[in-house]
Amino acid sequence: MELFSIASGSSGNCICVGNDTDHVLIDVGISGKKVEAGMNEMGYTTPDMSAILITHEHSDHVSGLGVISRKYSLPVYATQGTIDAIFDMPGLGKLDKDLFHVIKPDVPFLLGSLKIKPIRISHDAAEPVAYILSDGKKKIGVITDLGMYDEYIVENISGLSALLLEANHDVRMLEVGRYPYPLKRRILGNKGHLSNELSGQLLGRVLHDNMTHVLLGHLSHENNYPRLAYETVSSEVTLGDNPYKGSDFPIDIAGRDRVSERIVC
Repeated sequence: MELFSIASGSSGNCICVGNDTDHVLIDVGISGKKVEAGMNEMGYTTPDMSAILITHEHSDHVSGLGVISRKYSLPVYATQGTIDAIFDMPGLGKLDKDLFHVIKPDVPFLLGSLKIKPIRISHDAAEPVAYILSDGKKKIGVITDLGMYDEYIVENISGLSALLLEANHDVRMLEVGRYPYPLKRRILGNKGHLSNELSGQLLGRVLHDNMTHVLLGHLSHENNYPRLAYETVSSEVTLGDNPYKGSDFPIDIAGRDRVSERIVC
């Protein structure tokens, strides 16, 4: 299986996961032109995708959905709450309801050779989910936009071959930064975003000998920067109650506006 990020951050998100026969996009929060350019850079085109999986309705995850769905007629999978919220968003233009398929958290479904399990996340959206994708041999998780984690999250993302995990902000940068107080409270809350520290602590809970790669994503432009995210997450793993050091695993950063390396597991 393989994973790469076309864009990951507060300004837009689009992730591609697949294997030799099937690929899906997770979220399309960037323009159709940028999606296509990112796909081309990795040797694909947008019509090569089997489907689009939507995590939730926030604009940085769906702003390109209207254009792409109209142009390519790709099936779209999301929870009922997310679909309802998307159809209430006037900025997306006309959407074809027949392209949308309702999924439920904790109920796996198949797209070709890929088994996909949506899992519940704690975020301030209608009915948000993250995704675990497997081809029967390898398993990849794309886990962002969660303000907190619990044993349910730990259980569901244990045993992954590769993981894209949110490391959204540095708490101190956020607290002293220019964001208005209500927005700071939202981000720091249990339905906001995962900090670097919490990301590292969660990673320490799920690392295992057969995890081949970690990609940190959804970094804030205002309240984080790549080196700080890497060093904090790595330090939390090293200092945590686990047998690993942060340097034991490849940990990379998904850029906000550039295509990441191709992760193959």
